[in-house]
Amino acid sequence: MKLYQYPFNAMGTPCDLQLYARSKAQGLCAAKRVKGDVQRLEARYSRYREDSFLSAMNRAAQTGGAITVDEETASLLDYAVTCYQQSGGLFDITSGLLRKVWRRDLSRLPDNSEIEPLLARIGWHRVHWQPPVLEFTVPGMEIDFGGIVKEYAVDRAAVLCREQGIEHGFVNLGGDIKIIGPRADGSPWRIGIRHPRAARVIRTLSLTQGALASSGDYERCFMIDGNRYGHVLNPKTGWPVRYLAAVSVISDFCVVAGSASTIAMLKEQDGPAWLDDLGLPYFWVDVEGNTGHKLDHSDGVP
Repeated sequence: MKLYQYPFNAMGTPCDLQLYARSKAQGLCAAKRVKGDVQRLEARYSRYREDSFLSAMNRAAQTGGAITVDEETASLLDYAVTCYQQSGGLFDITSGLLRKVWRRDLSRLPDNSEIEPLLARIGWHRVHWQPPVLEFTVPGMEIDFGGIVKEYAVDRAAVLCREQGIEHGFVNLGGDIKIIGPRADGSPWRIGIRHPRAARVIRTLSLTQGALASSGDYERCFMIDGNRYGHVLNPKTGWPVRYLAAVSVISDFCVVAGSASTIAMLKEQDGPAWLDDLGLPYFWVDVEGNTGHKLDHSDGVP
């Protein structure tokens, strides 16, 4: 059995498959299935493509209309509802409108006169979801599956690999990771967690199963007047969260790890206690450099 590596780009990020396969053909077949499915999900749920189903949903949202969705989209919406409820309304897939003021080319802080009109069109409580029909009660709303679809794609990728007979390997879509099984010799995969303020690893995990996802203020951020503002935005205030710098969570499913890490960021000072109550392994760093963790299998890295 040999280790094959398949790098590719999708969903705006570098992706990587490392698969132990009995033959080059077996590994390539699994990699092609994964890449095709990731591209399918990107085409279906990209907010940048006018022909995506998400864009069709948002055209209905713009007019305060309704749209009938397919089973896969319904399952994503159901999961988003669960996240909304468990986060006390902080994980909200209608909050993408805030990108209109928190743009990548931002050179100054927005003021409340720019944010307040958007807040009036944000909130899952303004949506009526009766499967399979999604209805928007306020015109000008928007749905964004960021924080769900990529992690969902990771979980699907692992399933597709197993269907091709792959029992050892891992999937990495832009830092969202799913372990298919240990290395062929039974040893764990060693995965580093990046320091949010330095170009180094702050923690190394040894994993033979499960999934890892991280959220933080370091990948996409704005530096204004010497202050850092991350891309994780509170849908109730319209402002970036500023307590935790990074959160990583381990779960059986990447979509769960991803939403949990984001919810912890959104809960700010309450995030660490929420993670404790959740019961999943985690590692966090706050903006002052303090850390906290509940990890069974890890190695500290100075």
